[in-house]
Amino acid sequence: MPAPRNAFKAALREGRPQIGLWLAFAEPYLADISAGAGFDWLLIDGEHAPNDIRSILAQLQAIAPSPSRPVVRLPHGDAALIKQALDIGAQTLLIPMVESAAEAETFVRAMHYPPRGMRGVGAALARASAFGTIRDYLRTAGDEVCLLVQIESRKGLAALDEIAAVDGVDGVFIGPADLAADMGHLGNPTAVAVQEAVTGAIARVRALGKAGGVLTSDHDFARRCLAAGATFVAVGSDVGLFAGALAATAARFIEGGKDVDRY
Repeated sequence: MPAPRNAFKAALREGRPQIGLWLAFAEPYLADISAGAGFDWLLIDGEHAPNDIRSILAQLQAIAPSPSRPVVRLPHGDAALIKQALDIGAQTLLIPMVESAAEAETFVRAMHYPPRGMRGVGAALARASAFGTIRDYLRTAGDEVCLLVQIESRKGLAALDEIAAVDGVDGVFIGPADLAADMGHLGNPTAVAVQEAVTGAIARVRALGKAGGVLTSDHDFARRCLAAGATFVAVGSDVGLFAGALAATAARFIEGGKDVDRY
């Protein structure tokens, strides 16, 4: 029996747009609710959300029965963290703050067993192999893992072509918030120069034959990114949706409240 098929990776390879949602509550109950909403993919955030390896595992388990496919963003590109995330059953990882092809190559090696890479062989103990019951896991796992690298600085953009060309990089995610800060627009990812940089980068990634992605709660901008060739687009976050809905509901019933339409 081979490793489980990664439907998200297959969709990227086929160029089918995938619409997703960011999960930052770090709660499996809310991940379960989100998994029933109909999104193609759900990002479990280990960088800016209060997640650890156990809470990520719980959310992977909550999402598993649904058609939505999980993506895990790690706090940073570390081979030990990559190994742990893969062993608990994550197949698609997003690594933040990538600025060179050499970094991307290191992360590719961390995703794969020898001789291609350096992933530690402990699958018999791991959820990824159904605790050793997927007999061909070691031989087939590399076909189904999916590496997304996140570019979110001017230095990263300058190296985009080299990063995207790395064999084993399946997608390039452009991070508008940190890119905006690096471009002198801290807190304003909707700045025209930032949005032009994002759509331009996505078009370059597409031209290089790789999948491009982005997160934005600006749905008009999300559509422009899709038009520019983005393949995986997250159109909001659970925190943002919850906060916006709370504020809007309170404003409708509390005197002096201000109606809010954030997401």
